[in-house]
Amino acid sequence: MPTRQPMDEPEHSEPPSCCERPPHDAGAPVLCAHWLDPDRLLTPAQTAWLNDAAGRVLAIAASRFEIRGELRARVVNDTTMTDAHKRHCDLDSTTDVLTFDLSESDHEIDTDVLVCLDEAERRATDLGHTPERELLLYLVHALLHCLGHDDHDPEAFQAMHALEDQLLTEAGIGATFHAAHAHDARAENGGAA
Repeated sequence: MPTRQPMDEPEHSEPPSCCERPPHDAGAPVLCAHWLDPDRLLTPAQTAWLNDAAGRVLAIAASRFEIRGELRARVVNDTTMTDAHKRHCDLDSTTDVLTFDLSESDHEIDTDVLVCLDEAERRATDLGHTPERELLLYLVHALLHCLGHDDHDPEAFQAMHALEDQLLTEAGIGATFHAAHAHDARAENGGAA
């Protein structure tokens, strides 16, 4: 996970309403996502779904982990992601998500995230769900990296992805990562898992 290197994205003049604390719950931690789509890769319906779904997942995460702050998720294509992957990780390939943790506190999230729509579309087509659901998984994955989770050894991999699915399920979206692996296992076994 690249750290301490913000994306090349203009500053926000005002935070969107998702970052505002509800008036009836002045003490609740607030965690929000800004979906940045400068190349207009998403439809308005996809952006609306992502805003709603991310709001639900992040409200659960804010409460569970006692965190607040924001994630800025920039939606990019394969070309832009490959360039970023090469620049920040020295890998000349596309990838699904890159996380740039700018946080200075354990309880304050300040994170830039690159999410690749082309990769999300490929995975979503293979798995039978929508690209925006896949993009949301990438956002949750980035958040968990910022909270200290990693997926580089088998036990940590399972724990991190189980937590992703748990948060997505609690938010009413449903397991996405392990649903993908169940689909992959069925395909490898000729349709029987």
